[in-house]
Amino acid sequence: MEEIILNHPLVEHKISILRRKDTSTKEFRELISELAMILCFEALKDAKLREVEVETPITKTIGKVISEDDFAFVPILRAGMGMVDGVLKVMPNAKIGHIGLYRNEETLEPVEYYCKLPKNIENKTVIVLDPMLATGGSGSAAISMIKSRGVKKIKFLSIIAAPDGIERIKKDHPDVEIYSAYKDSSLNEHGYIVPGLGDAGDRIFGTK
Repeated sequence: MEEIILNHPLVEHKISILRRKDTSTKEFRELISELAMILCFEALKDAKLREVEVETPITKTIGKVISEDDFAFVPILRAGMGMVDGVLKVMPNAKIGHIGLYRNEETLEPVEYYCKLPKNIENKTVIVLDPMLATGGSGSAAISMIKSRGVKKIKFLSIIAAPDGIERIKKDHPDVEIYSAYKDSSLNEHGYIVPGLGDAGDRIFGTK
């Protein structure tokens, strides 16, 4: 299992703006999308290439391309939807699935309410999207749902991760690679990441 935390000045800059409580919904949404795109670049560093013939304005040559149909992005509803636009800018022909989970505010455990995945999902590399990896309960549950469909290769992308969430995924799914833009210090008594950036779903969709 690989845990990758991005270490780049541009990421630090964008995270700082993202954290501000007075950042507008529009800017917050755009930053989530931009950071998702950066994470996607990192997560696809091992993507397999195949050779194709390309004709340039000058001559014919051999180029290399990714088979985009071999990948599927699966956002965890609803906050994960904020990352979809960014990853599709990197790989626009990838398939999209959806998993609906909400967190029981008393037990902090995930409750499933929706799951729709692309056909032949078992043959694809699946990249799960969720801006906040807090307790890891929702992430672990989503991964289990995907594995139950026969998927063998899964990666998890988050903007902000807490140590608790990372350890939960490592424990439950040691074969899953985790990519995060930033690793925060802890969770508070309500299960929110500290210092975090608040409720990502509410801030992406302007519902609070």
